Amino acid sequence: MALVYSTDQGRLCPQCLRPKTDCSCKKNSSSTKTGDGIVRIQRQVQGRGGKTVCVISGIPLPEAGLKDLAKQLKQQCGCGGSVKDGTIEIQGDFRDKLKAALEKAGFTVKLAGG
Repeated sequence: MALVYSTDQGRLCPQCLRPKTDCSCKKNSSSTKTGDGIVRIQRQVQGRGGKTVCVISGIPLPEAGLKDLAKQLKQQCGCGGSVKDGTIEIQGDFRDKLKAALEKAGFTVKLAGG
């Protein structure tokens, strides 16, 4: 079993066993995430103080591209949001607007969850 957490260094990378902040394998790997090519839009409420958030995952773009796309989507919806761990979070329930905008940008989009 591999060590995943150390009290003096924090989270460790499972490949190189270095602290996540000093991980060398994440810098060498491709910056785009591989997946099935489908962008998923999910509405979440739990753990957010009753506030609704649309989480967009599966976008095959590097971090800079995700930030640019998130900025465009936030402007179209007229709301706030952020980019976290390769996903875009948009405040509010704008699934239909987001789906139309992402399909117009050339992505295959599915509404996930309930």
